[in-house]
Amino acid sequence: MPDQRAAEQPPPAVVVDGLTKHYGDVHAVDGIDFAAQRGEVFGLLGHNGAGKTTTIRVLTGRTPPTGGRATVAGHDVVADREAARERLNLVFEDQNLYDRLTGRANLALFAELYDARPERVDELLRRVGIAHAADRKVKTYSTGMKQRLLLARALINDPEVLFLDEPTRGLDPTSARTLRAIVRELSAAGTTVVITTHDMAEADELCHRVAFLSEGRIIALDTPRELKLSLAARRGGRRARVLLDDRSEHEVALDDPADDRLRAWAAEGRVVTVHSDEPTLADVFVELAGRSLDEDGQEEQPPDEQPGRRPWWHWLVWPYKPGGRR
Repeated sequence: MPDQRAAEQPPPAVVVDGLTKHYGDVHAVDGIDFAAQRGEVFGLLGHNGAGKTTTIRVLTGRTPPTGGRATVAGHDVVADREAARERLNLVFEDQNLYDRLTGRANLALFAELYDARPERVDELLRRVGIAHAADRKVKTYSTGMKQRLLLARALINDPEVLFLDEPTRGLDPTSARTLRAIVRELSAAGTTVVITTHDMAEADELCHRVAFLSEGRIIALDTPRELKLSLAARRGGRRARVLLDDRSEHEVALDDPADDRLRAWAAEGRVVTVHSDEPTLADVFVELAGRSLDEDGQEEQPPDEQPGRRPWWHWLVWPYKPGGRR
């Protein structure tokens, strides 16, 4: 008898099956597979040129794939491109705002294009924390404020799937913290969030699962915790360095029940500091990819559009309503 719980589980919000994207001889995306569930924060991690941004371009309909298949909110991103785009939105580093308009006017324009309720504008300005600057021209905004406005714009259509490409790069700590809090709220409300980043600490904090990309391929996919535990196990388990009150240093095995020295020292009040040697996600990536995150891969070139199509960036400078109506 089939599992009733499995039958009731909603289908994944994003499905990628054998996806490829080539630019000449460069295989920017080379046969990747993954699925992101409803309400999941899913991370695509890797060095510059690993294929993260190209993957997002394909999933958001900004460039066609060379091969394979992908669906967003149940709609094929090629065969049913417009239906997919109506159910998603995105924040990309290369997006533009209208600097000579106010923040409120920027959002009002997109609210009209998406047939959103007018009051949605003020709701989103409050949600991203820039309501106080709503009537200032965007050219006076800081980088963090502009990024918050881009996020508000991406939420105007209440998307089922939100794509964020390096969302906190260049942000001050306060703006980055605000953006991460909003991502958690969206996830809790059922929005699927797909994030590309090379900031492993941010991914560890935000993502339910992550996929490591290198040279256009997925080399690992799991929860951050499982990826780190797996590397720790290969290294012989998690270990910690302990400094005692007599200034002596000791290394203890955290996963070995027989090594109870740390517990005993703590009970005696002798522990001064404890430093865990638990691997980070960056350590996992280096172990699997054989390279650091600072080493760039082959450059991902902007896609050449198919004959007769508008360039992918046209909607950033001349907005249109999904479905093709300007």
